[in-house]
Amino acid sequence: MKDNENFQPIDPAVSPRFAGVATFLRTVSHDIAENVDIGLVGVPFDLGLNYRTGARQGPAGVREASRVIRRVHPTSGIRPFEVCNVADLGDAPINPMSKDKSIANIQTFFESLRAANVIPIAVGGDHTIPLPIIRALAADRKVGILHFDAHADTLDELCGDKINHATFMRRGVEEGLIDADRVIQLGLRGSRFTGIDDIQYGYDVGFNIITMDEYEDMGRAAAIEKINAVLGDGPVYISLDIDGLDPAYMPGTGVPEIGGLLPRDVQVILRSLRGKEIVGADISEIAPCFDPTGITCITVANLMFEMLCITADHIDSNR
Repeated sequence: MKDNENFQPIDPAVSPRFAGVATFLRTVSHDIAENVDIGLVGVPFDLGLNYRTGARQGPAGVREASRVIRRVHPTSGIRPFEVCNVADLGDAPINPMSKDKSIANIQTFFESLRAANVIPIAVGGDHTIPLPIIRALAADRKVGILHFDAHADTLDELCGDKINHATFMRRGVEEGLIDADRVIQLGLRGSRFTGIDDIQYGYDVGFNIITMDEYEDMGRAAAIEKINAVLGDGPVYISLDIDGLDPAYMPGTGVPEIGGLLPRDVQVILRSLRGKEIVGADISEIAPCFDPTGITCITVANLMFEMLCITADHIDSNR
């Protein structure tokens, strides 16, 4: 870690949180560089949706809402900005007229981060974005996945299309990027197109699946025990589709599904990953246009901070 003093976020105890240009968690805006440990990245892409668009505005909404976050974790005491160089690296380049060109651009952008040894935490954008990100991060070794979602994202096709917000988990296994034995999906509950076929692929390839009904039966502590056992000691990628959470708390999303996880549950589950090798993360499907209250973006900012803290702690512990 070099020049840490140049990577300190704006101090909310000194400068009003409503002042200045919004960046993720009020971090410095920076180019991709090897002296950045963790890069906070926007991916304003929503060309992979089949229902309501609007997730292209997610990064901007979360940047603005993240002004509320301070600098020290209230439970663990982790001080991510003191132990790591954290920066807002801007947005991955998007071509709004081409889904395919945008996906290629996103992959190239995250390959640049990987070449500079920068660990990304991305804010989307629809849930197509994990595929090009994982293509960049898992090029030479498979990753385990902690996947929060109301939907399995294992369809082979949606409207005749192979790469969209409902297929990334299937494509990731087929392309040899995801270690199916180290996948755990949490919160599945949405109504289905064809029945069990919508989620059967995951069972067939060995995913560990905790539906919302099963989560309620087993309880948070037992779920955490299973999550940590499945993920083990290898590299972990976290993908959080916010429709995995209950829309009473996260209304700003394209496909809200009632009866989901509580923000508190997700906070505690993320905290339980302390010590894991987090190689990247995304929070997706944030559509501020559907939430006039702003609580969705505020909650996402807090979950981003949780991800940042456990990632920074692992980097610091392994220097």
